[in-house]
Amino acid sequence: MIRSIAQVEVRYAETDMMGFVYHANYLPWFEIGRTQLFKEIGIPYRQLEAEGYRLPVLEVSVRYLRPALYDDKVSIVTVLREKPLLRIGLEYEVLRGSELLATGSSSHAFIDREGRPVRPPAWVVAKLDEALKAQGESTSR
Repeated sequence: MIRSIAQVEVRYAETDMMGFVYHANYLPWFEIGRTQLFKEIGIPYRQLEAEGYRLPVLEVSVRYLRPALYDDKVSIVTVLREKPLLRIGLEYEVLRGSELLATGSSSHAFIDREGRPVRPPAWVVAKLDEALKAQGESTSR
């Protein structure tokens, strides 16, 4: 399992008339978490795209438990549980301190510039193997 935590401060523009974060704004937060997780383990999206790989969203879900509010400082916890083959699945938690506000998941496919499904490049697989091994070792101590 690979885990990453990103911090976001809720902007006024992300709220609705009730003062709650508008539901669709959780998806960009998931993207922040996803790209940070990849960056932390040495897989920058920019490099993937430069090499002709894309990771479109196949499926996304969100479960809202409590509202996030303007000026809240929230944490987006992103988890990758297993090494991807053609698809990659991620799980998310949005927290204000220790309070769980929302959970979610997303599924993505590795595709080439023409939109054909492909396996991730070897260097990505190596980085994922390394990160999964390191996380496994740190949790087994």
